[in-house]
Amino acid sequence: MSGNKEESGVEVKSVFIGAGCNRVVNNVSWGASDLVSFGSQNAVAIFCPKTAQILTTLPGHKASVNCTHWIPSTKFASKAKQLDRHYLLSGDTDGAIILWELTLADKKWRQVLQLLQSHKKGVTCITGIMVSETDAIFASTSSDGTVYVWELVLPSTAGGECKLSCLETLFVGSKPMVALSLAELPGNSGHMVLAMGGLDNKIHLYCGERTGKFVHACDLKAHTDWIRSLDFSLPICNDEANSILLVSSSQDKGIRIWKMTLRGSLTNNQGTYRKEEISLASYIEGPVLVAGSSSYQISLESLLIGHEDWVYSVEWQPPSITSVEETTYHQPQSILSASMDKTMMIWQPERKTGIWMNVVTVGELSHSALGFYGGHWSPDGNAILAHGYGGAFHLWKNVGVDVDHWQPQKVPSGHFAAVTDIAWARSGEYMVSVSLDQTTRIFAPWQNSASLTDEESWHEIARPQIHGHDINCVTIIQGKGNHRFVGGADEKVARVFEAPLSFLKTLNLATCQKSSFPENLQVDVQILGANMSALGLSQKPIYVNTVQETPERNGNDGLDTLESIPDAVPVVFTEPPIEDQLAYHTLWPESHKLYGHGNELFSLSCDHEGKLVASSCKAQSAMVAEIWLWQVGSWKAVGRLQAHSLTVTQMEFSRDDSMLLAVSRDRQFSVFTIKRTGTDEVSYQLLARQEAHKRIIWSCSWNPFGHQFATGSRDKTVKIWAVEQDSSVKQMMTLPQFSSSVTALSWVGIDRQSNHGLLAVGMENGLIELWSLTINKSAAANLAVRFDTSLCHVSSVNRLSWRSPEKSEERRRMQLASCGADQCVRVFDVITK
Repeated sequence: MSGNKEESGVEVKSVFIGAGCNRVVNNVSWGASDLVSFGSQNAVAIFCPKTAQILTTLPGHKASVNCTHWIPSTKFASKAKQLDRHYLLSGDTDGAIILWELTLADKKWRQVLQLLQSHKKGVTCITGIMVSETDAIFASTSSDGTVYVWELVLPSTAGGECKLSCLETLFVGSKPMVALSLAELPGNSGHMVLAMGGLDNKIHLYCGERTGKFVHACDLKAHTDWIRSLDFSLPICNDEANSILLVSSSQDKGIRIWKMTLRGSLTNNQGTYRKEEISLASYIEGPVLVAGSSSYQISLESLLIGHEDWVYSVEWQPPSITSVEETTYHQPQSILSASMDKTMMIWQPERKTGIWMNVVTVGELSHSALGFYGGHWSPDGNAILAHGYGGAFHLWKNVGVDVDHWQPQKVPSGHFAAVTDIAWARSGEYMVSVSLDQTTRIFAPWQNSASLTDEESWHEIARPQIHGHDINCVTIIQGKGNHRFVGGADEKVARVFEAPLSFLKTLNLATCQKSSFPENLQVDVQILGANMSALGLSQKPIYVNTVQETPERNGNDGLDTLESIPDAVPVVFTEPPIEDQLAYHTLWPESHKLYGHGNELFSLSCDHEGKLVASSCKAQSAMVAEIWLWQVGSWKAVGRLQAHSLTVTQMEFSRDDSMLLAVSRDRQFSVFTIKRTGTDEVSYQLLARQEAHKRIIWSCSWNPFGHQFATGSRDKTVKIWAVEQDSSVKQMMTLPQFSSSVTALSWVGIDRQSNHGLLAVGMENGLIELWSLTINKSAAANLAVRFDTSLCHVSSVNRLSWRSPEKSEERRRMQLASCGADQCVRVFDVITK
């Protein structure tokens, strides 16, 4: 996807998006288009299961996205063959529902409309069916106790508009419905049935016609806890399609299958009727559902017991097309269920007895998922996808030829809370991000040796830290030697991490031996990996030559207690790791703790030589707001810089490491001169301090070619300053006012002769702009490019960072990374003409 091209000839492309899935039920939908949609904070993200890449995010919601639903869904893939456009519905926690359109030919998205007469509270479930190739009916429910039924008429010609009308509004009272399913009644054209379930443990069935007016038909009482999921099958084809099945799942850990049969149809085929009586699955009679002139006998077909915790979702396997003309389809007798007990199961009836059995179980070995919120079939029924408590996806594919063999597959991954900071490795081979989800993750382009082209796709290749506190800041140590980074969380100590051998070897494979820390130096690394500690705070090293002794386990080992954290098994990955491996086996050992600050850490910065690290913490007074300087290697505190009275929000060393710039909540910036006097000694002096903005200063960045810097503030302005004769600071210019608070800045040099560069500006509304800056006696600035909103974040941009161009001729095509409060990490290609 490209951004806008402005006059200056700067082009922007999206290279990578990493994002986690919102931790709610009904959030994920796998469409007939073979794309998966999910809510990630306020955006709807779309990913392609074949490439394991997030293709795009759709901005538009003002609140967290709760549920998404494709029209046509996988169930109607057979009706979708002729469609050149697919539609997607998404609902958020404010009650808004948006309809999106995807044109399959050019993969372009557009927002068609936002439903006006919408829910007062969060939308919890959306379900829809295709009644014809241009007609869809869908229903939505919300915690405000209402259920709406809508008709959506799709345009029959290209360029036509969608028509939307509300058919019915149902009030369900004080106990809201959280699960819905719609179906056309068999053998009775024009009538539909809507099943809903929720907090009153009953399944309510409503009948209605295509024109609207749904009336309550009957209730099914059997579950003893909240109903969590409902799904109608398509009509079951025996001699005549005269029955449909409804599957329901509940927090009572049980799954029930209900059969609805058209009455009076049993007399026609005596043979099947008699067989029905003898079989074990002879039904327990239930209520009769009356729809217009026909009535349906409802019976309990089966009760599936197997899950050990709440069953959050059940879904019928999508129909397979049987005939060559592709008109008749076959509804497979197969159900996928996903539960909080960390497993997904596939259920099918036995051939002889017709008893429903669990035939496949996946996920039971993983410690990583704290349970699944939902499970989905691929359109062809050959893959199943779960999303879990950790914001992560888990995908299994049936790779068996004659017998079923389900193998885990690669999926996109990312943080499931706001991403607070990012940093590039010193040669730009990878990027580290930290988040309020208490993890540190490493994303890198994985060169595909299989494909001969230089096509690289980005993946999460390690999760060095899984912590017990929200992580606020990170900095990578520059200079020679092993890869190291310092992280600061909501605690008073900063922690230093060092790359283990398993990571170094994985990185060599990912970058095809182009790593900045070559193999011949890796022999000194004695640490293979790291283990999680019991409290999840500090990570202990696993050494290369030690024998792993397993401690004596006590007798009740069968119980999976919270304390039993599995031992890490650090391995070298030959392809990008999956969630189960990332969750435990890619940790980095912690080598040092830096004690000194009196409050939670807030920002970190390392100099370009790799000799000093500066740190700051949350502060309300001048004493606490000191910046500490640490010497890399010995990790001694070598300086305490006093300049500010409130939290220092960002710090950066100038490119020649002679100065340290800091900006603060107290609306001032400060510049210190830094001199290295001896091996362990550092002398520093406050060169200038100045009130620069009317509000908090969030960010700052040095010009890589000189002693000029930029500051960005909540007052929506960016100012450019220059340090004169290393003695004072004067303001050079103010950029035109921005539309929102400026929260992130990053300056990259393009041409040293003309002192020309690009300043990336990130804002609180998620938008990003690039400004072209030329510094001579005075400064000249103009807008180079404003990123297309479809490329940008949907919440505040927390940090921007340029990947360091190694050679000056590579400055034509650079990469910019960004992270934001919308759980996203993004990488852009910026091509300058």
